[in-house]
Amino acid sequence: MTDSTRPLPLLGAALTLDTLALHRDWIFERQRDLELQDFCFAEVLSGDWRSRADAARTALAGYRGRLGIHGPFWSLPLAADDPEIRAVVARRMAQGLDVCEAIGATQMVIHSPYTTWDHANLDEHRDARARLIERAHLTLDAAVARARDIGTTLVIENIEDKDPHARVELAASFDAAVVRVSLDTGHAHYAHGSTGAPPVDRYVQAAGAALDHVHIQDADGYADRHWLPGEGTVAWPAVFRAVAKYCDRPRLLIEVKDQVGLRRGADHLVGLGLAE
Repeated sequence: MTDSTRPLPLLGAALTLDTLALHRDWIFERQRDLELQDFCFAEVLSGDWRSRADAARTALAGYRGRLGIHGPFWSLPLAADDPEIRAVVARRMAQGLDVCEAIGATQMVIHSPYTTWDHANLDEHRDARARLIERAHLTLDAAVARARDIGTTLVIENIEDKDPHARVELAASFDAAVVRVSLDTGHAHYAHGSTGAPPVDRYVQAAGAALDHVHIQDADGYADRHWLPGEGTVAWPAVFRAVAKYCDRPRLLIEVKDQVGLRRGADHLVGLGLAE
């Protein structure tokens, strides 16, 4: 259970515009945090994304909660050695921020550059950790400046990360309030079960006050399942205790494959007395 002296955290959701329509009353009644996931695809960003942004503004009329988007990530490494690849990634980051500005999103999720291979091998090479951070800056510095200008925060989500501290160090290296940390509970649980990483609550503890965003999904420790909370083996009481102890109101967004049935996962966490 969470600390009974504190109000329970309010759950939000990561949805497409289509599934937002199914959960609109639930989101709007409490002005729950919302993350739109329509704008992370290359074909959208290279196409008529402005029409989709117009549709988002229409769908969000009357919404006053905290709005974010999942930024572009497919085949977009944040710390590539090749400067031409970095240029492509930087352009996609700029396009994601164009979307944020167009719809009033104050947060954009981007993916950690750290891999399982990195965990075992970075320290085989002198200054490899520092060089990875340097390459990430070469990729992201323009996006960080733009994010500051438009009032959007970039949050770095764990993917393969086995060391929960590495991307916290990366976020801090920008020395900017607009670069913070994201946690995906299912990714962390996969890393714990399959690669020997710490349990999910230790990822929360490692991020501490820098944790600004959480993707809530259940898994079995074997793969990235994106199951509804309650369908896997994530230790939810420990996760929510850690959030209450170490963090300051991160956005708690249920991100699952079954977006239609998302409320069942929310009801599971509510039934455990962990959230509203």
